[in-house]
Amino acid sequence: MYLKSVGAKIFAKIVVNRIQKWATKPVETQQKVFKALITEAKNTAFGQDHDFGNINSFQDFAKKVPIRDYEELKPYINRVVSGEENVLWPRKPLYFAKTSGTTSGAKYIPLTKESMPYHIAAARNAILCYINETGNSKFVDGKMIFLQGSPEMHEKNGIRLGRLSGIVAHYVPAYLQKNRLPSWETNCIEDWETKVDAIVEETKDQNMTVISGIPSWVQMYFEKLQKKTGKKVGDLFKNFNLFIYGGVNFEPYRAKFENLIGRKVDSIELFPASEGFFAFQDSQKTKGMLLLLNSGIFYEFVEASTFFDENPKRLTIGEVEIGVNYVMIISTNAGLWAYNLGDTVQFTSTKPYRVIVSGRIKHFISAFGEHVIGKEVEEAMNKAISKFNFSITEFTVAPQITTSEGKLPYHEWLVEFEKLPENIQEVAKFLDAEMQQQNSYYFDLIEGKVLQPLKITSLKKESFQEFMKSQGKLGGQNKVPRLSNDRKIAEALLQIQPQN
Repeated sequence: MYLKSVGAKIFAKIVVNRIQKWATKPVETQQKVFKALITEAKNTAFGQDHDFGNINSFQDFAKKVPIRDYEELKPYINRVVSGEENVLWPRKPLYFAKTSGTTSGAKYIPLTKESMPYHIAAARNAILCYINETGNSKFVDGKMIFLQGSPEMHEKNGIRLGRLSGIVAHYVPAYLQKNRLPSWETNCIEDWETKVDAIVEETKDQNMTVISGIPSWVQMYFEKLQKKTGKKVGDLFKNFNLFIYGGVNFEPYRAKFENLIGRKVDSIELFPASEGFFAFQDSQKTKGMLLLLNSGIFYEFVEASTFFDENPKRLTIGEVEIGVNYVMIISTNAGLWAYNLGDTVQFTSTKPYRVIVSGRIKHFISAFGEHVIGKEVEEAMNKAISKFNFSITEFTVAPQITTSEGKLPYHEWLVEFEKLPENIQEVAKFLDAEMQQQNSYYFDLIEGKVLQPLKITSLKKESFQEFMKSQGKLGGQNKVPRLSNDRKIAEALLQIQPQN
């Protein structure tokens, strides 16, 4: 056994013991974080505008600081972007993580001297928890790949900006750098398809042990590897045993991955975002990811079903319940305050606090009052895949309101199949029954003849790749929403299908 893998086991034990200390005192830990954040920021422009000097409890905070999303916080962010100091957090931020996707163009998310180390520590600790639980540490001696955005950065008013995954690349510890692929030059390639081709060339003859990235983009890498070498990924990389991912539910991809790899591999789920690193899977034996309560982030939760009410109840960590769908609200040491991230979560455990990402508050279908969320469609699809033995590349769901005369509206499931099921109608029937079982509103609408059962539209190969490319969102951290309350994505996908 190599020295590095022995050292990793010792370090893993130390880190897990540290995690235990705060994980067993969740309410106390969060209270400390809350007080530290308020104290640190009370003399900033935001702190003065919201009377931080007189905030002594969470109740005070909730009265003085309303929940805001990016657009609502933007006047303050614009001041930071223009180079002003002490606006949301003391001093200037170190970086802006630039992301796309808002109604008014790019988002600039601040990363500060205080917040940055937590992004790095969380990714490292996820791996160390895995080592501590499984005893597997040999992979640290092999090559690792992280499929990510370009690490190149630009400057804006004295603050560097780039993609989060690219910024993080600058912080990889020296002891991992020589194990890490792709090369800096390859990582800097902007065009995603060109980049993946270059990564295939660089990695195909290497001892790859850890592969990390968003499943849909890793899948593209695996397919290109297989095409290039004619081998299954698991035969090409005999010591590849750990896949690390975040951003989307892996389950719909699992069958396809196992087929491409040729065997099962362990996986670790992460919950990172430009706004903070919130959770990671700390155990292979239990469902959910450990919520990081000691990472410079104070969490609030609002029941998703009440979120759009006038004054929804804001809960702290000690008040949440297992299985309820919550919108997660964060205040951070990067200067985001009562910030609506847009993600919804459900707790799978409260000892310790573990979550799953259930969807996006904006990504739901309620065209008829059904309140369908991402977690429901994913669970239904996973069960169908298991029962009917098919595999998919990707899918999304949209309401279809415009039907021929006399026909009821329905939910359209647009699916790019990897391996077709024998009978698509049977699958559609099964999915509909699953949706009715999971969602009482949907059941009532079907029973009440407001909706007809869902329909599946099978899409040609690479439809989702083509669609993402057309949006300028191929690769990196970009993901296709699992469901939408309108038909913009559905119609764009249908546009690229062969016309009869």
